[in-house]
Amino acid sequence: MNFSRVALLAFITGLIVAFFAFGLHNYLTLEALKAQQDAIGSYRSTHPVMAVAIYASIYIAVTGLSLPGATLLTLAGGAVFGLLWGTLIVSFASSIGATLAFLAARFLFRDVVKARFGERLQAIDAGVAKDGALYLFTLRLVPAFPFFVINLAMGLTKLKTQTFYWVSQLGMLAGTLVYVNAGTQLSQLESLSGILSPGLIGSFVLLGIFPLIANKIVEAIQANKIYAQWPKPARFDSNIVVIGAGSGGLVTSYIAAAVKAKVTLIEKHHMGGDCLNTGCVPSKALIRSAKLLAQIRNASDFGIKKADAEFDFADVMNRVQTIILTVEPHDSVQRYSDLGVEVIEGEAKIISPWEVQVTTAGETRTITTRSIVIAAGARPLIPPIPGIEDIAYLTSDNLWALRELPKRLVVLGGGPIGCELAQSFARFGSKVVLVEMLPRLLIREDSDVADIVIAKFRQEDIEVLVEHTAKQFIIDNGEKILLAEHQGQQVRIAFDQVLLALGRVANTQGYGLEELGVELSPKRTIAINAFQQTNYPNIFAVGDVSGPFQFTHTAAHQAWYAAVNALFGGFKKFRTDYSVIPWATFIDPEVARVGLNEQDAAEQGIAYEVSTYHLDDLDRAITDGVAQGFVKVLTQPGKDRILGVTIVGEHAGELLAEFVLAMKHHIGLNKLLGTIHIYPTMAEANKYVAGVWKRNHAPEGLLRCVGHFHAWRRG
Repeated sequence: MNFSRVALLAFITGLIVAFFAFGLHNYLTLEALKAQQDAIGSYRSTHPVMAVAIYASIYIAVTGLSLPGATLLTLAGGAVFGLLWGTLIVSFASSIGATLAFLAARFLFRDVVKARFGERLQAIDAGVAKDGALYLFTLRLVPAFPFFVINLAMGLTKLKTQTFYWVSQLGMLAGTLVYVNAGTQLSQLESLSGILSPGLIGSFVLLGIFPLIANKIVEAIQANKIYAQWPKPARFDSNIVVIGAGSGGLVTSYIAAAVKAKVTLIEKHHMGGDCLNTGCVPSKALIRSAKLLAQIRNASDFGIKKADAEFDFADVMNRVQTIILTVEPHDSVQRYSDLGVEVIEGEAKIISPWEVQVTTAGETRTITTRSIVIAAGARPLIPPIPGIEDIAYLTSDNLWALRELPKRLVVLGGGPIGCELAQSFARFGSKVVLVEMLPRLLIREDSDVADIVIAKFRQEDIEVLVEHTAKQFIIDNGEKILLAEHQGQQVRIAFDQVLLALGRVANTQGYGLEELGVELSPKRTIAINAFQQTNYPNIFAVGDVSGPFQFTHTAAHQAWYAAVNALFGGFKKFRTDYSVIPWATFIDPEVARVGLNEQDAAEQGIAYEVSTYHLDDLDRAITDGVAQGFVKVLTQPGKDRILGVTIVGEHAGELLAEFVLAMKHHIGLNKLLGTIHIYPTMAEANKYVAGVWKRNHAPEGLLRCVGHFHAWRRG
């Protein structure tokens, strides 16, 4: 930082220190204003020009130095100068002061910030260049942050100074008018009874509803900008067109049809989406067959000397298809047609905010609609590893066509999908190598969870290679080889089949988003706001295509908000509630979680206490031969409020439901402890972990007194 910057920073710092050191902040209070009201009014009457100059200078200094007191000064402007002159003076003084703060931040800090966060700043500058004036206007009209923060933050961008000034002047005018008007009424307040005067009540009502009115104005401005090039139809064929018949699309359609809206559901592949056809349903069917084999092999643990199982892998995979066919009617065209949904099996393309083109085997038609809900799902991530196209890789999409068990299977990815399928194939008899580039499996879970999972996998002869990065696939003398890197050394892993389980990529191409200009997030999902809306307010997105969670149950959860907001958002909109989101990984032992775990709490700086109950102490777990794992609850320090729960063990997904309910409805561990649980059940573990918390918070002083009381009673 050069000398001029250091000098300016020292000067500003000195002024701020002096402001507080000399107690000047004590004059910027409502009490001080009322006490000096007559004197200030008298001076203003005898020296009007000087009064304006002094007041404006103080206002500019306070806002330019980002000192507290701007709101009080705005009210004072109304009290001293009246509505018209007060608004005029404050409008210019606040904009000038804000611009000075803007310029100071730019001069002092932009180069430093640019040097350290250059790439991020480039992205911000690009956004400012595109929509900076509108964004600043929105912040001024409906302040999401204090104005002084906006002044300083905008100074770090490339926004032009003149743009900053005129947008600030215009954007703050409405708020200035409201606050100055409130100040004119406050000047008339002589006693507590005056607070009931119609003028003062009206001013505060206006202060209360102003953000709502301003928000509507901003929405109208933004909508007018984005819809300007698209002609709106005079009438609509549907209330909602839903693209994609997975969990999110089906639930959206169900809800809309239930409230008698005209719904059109378009699906180009299979009803039920990934969950039914390639995800949840087939994987859980496969896991169940694999678990039965594991139980048979461990028959001696249950007092059975010998038990054998003869199976054909093709029969197992045929059973998986049978399960899919059994569940399929729940998501069928017939069912949703009976519910009143128009179901079209074809390919959709959005051609305007109110028009969707549908191509079927026989024709192409255009459907006009008031709202569109995108539920296009996701697909497996295919990494750009050299040689990958030569090895006929497997994914969760094409895995289900297998009828011959791979002798040697490499699974790339130690997340939930990779862990579930690795364990299943190992139990069927494949020699499985699980490769993960990160330090442990299930990286979103706590390390104690990963330790149990790795121990179980190694017990079942699954080779777990963490901190191994896949570099290349080769074929050497007819044998498929994965070349991986571990701690700077090359590792060769021979295999017959490789399964890619590296996550999923949102389907955002091929149906009109690019042409329409629907914005994507940095993670390449469709960018949505708190109401599931895209940058087009009448176009919504749910499920894997939008995130942030890629679960069937969260897609269904989002679908309710999308349907209701699409149909009734003009009257009332609902923010999607992500406060209590559970999930499970269906390995053996199962892993289930809701809310915070320890690593999340540490990263977010949230204080917590831990109560853990180990399942090797639970009677039902012992009798069932599943005495492994734990129930771990994070609570607010000193209180029984639940912050998060992690369960590792048999039926962990089912056990978690009690805690999901408790967190959703603010039920603490004390009430769980006071709830009767059937003996002997796995669910007793939930009560016992509450007991652990209770013992850790026992009132020791009171118990000592009670002990003395009982001793006295014994004589």
